[in-house]
Amino acid sequence: MSAMRALLFIFCAAVLSAAGLKDDLLLHASFDNTIDADHAAGDRRLHTAESYKDLSAAKPGLHHPDVVIAKGAGKFGDALQFVRKNTRAVYYPGEKNIAFSPTNWSGTISFWLNLDPETDLEPGYCDPIQVTDSAYNDSAIWVDFTRDDKPRHFRLGIFGDLNSWNPKNIPTDKNPDFLKRLVVVRKTPFAKGRWTHVVITHRGLGSGKGTATLYLNGERQGETETIPENFSWHLPYATIRLGVNYAGLFDELSIFRRPLSAQEVRALYESKSNPMR
Repeated sequence: MSAMRALLFIFCAAVLSAAGLKDDLLLHASFDNTIDADHAAGDRRLHTAESYKDLSAAKPGLHHPDVVIAKGAGKFGDALQFVRKNTRAVYYPGEKNIAFSPTNWSGTISFWLNLDPETDLEPGYCDPIQVTDSAYNDSAIWVDFTRDDKPRHFRLGIFGDLNSWNPKNIPTDKNPDFLKRLVVVRKTPFAKGRWTHVVITHRGLGSGKGTATLYLNGERQGETETIPENFSWHLPYATIRLGVNYAGLFDELSIFRRPLSAQEVRALYESKSNPMR
């Protein structure tokens, strides 16, 4: 096979791979003209509240002065913009929109970010996404920008039941069992005016043999150690939390019921149009 034919084969395979992902799509939010998800297996409405500590007062809709739809500013079309540090609850309900299983939870989370972490983020940790029914250290999946590093590092964290992995209740950031479990990217591609693709794939969480992988711009950044503990959720409280302490643009959130292959992740990154349309 000639080099040209090989490249054409790879390109066509990538396009077909991206197109075939729709069958495994649980939630997709393009933020084009609306905050609500374009596709959802569960509740498609974006919700807001003053705090994640009390979601009883949460309302469907974007009741937040500092979060807006930025027209034409997205990776494709419009985007969700966090104008300044977001300290409120902005989330999609997790029930049915995530293929949660307490014994064998697998899936993929994909989204795009546009920011300069060094100038756009205020002091403190920033989690562009958290998926949990409780907190970042208790049956949760998240990525964050670190607080004190110069430049800030980007990390993937996945932790099961808090009492299982931290039975002595050691403060999280001082717990070596927490720190060694993170996938840490010290040199990141994030920059203002440039879109960066973030993908988290995970498989077998809750089985005692769970693992997860972080990709940036289609490139594998690292894989977690085996994640042995249980994962427990009260599904009505499960949330897909957007922009925790974040400031910047956020676009094209997709959640799949299975871990995508490296080729499929690459196909999503290289797509010249919205592959979920």
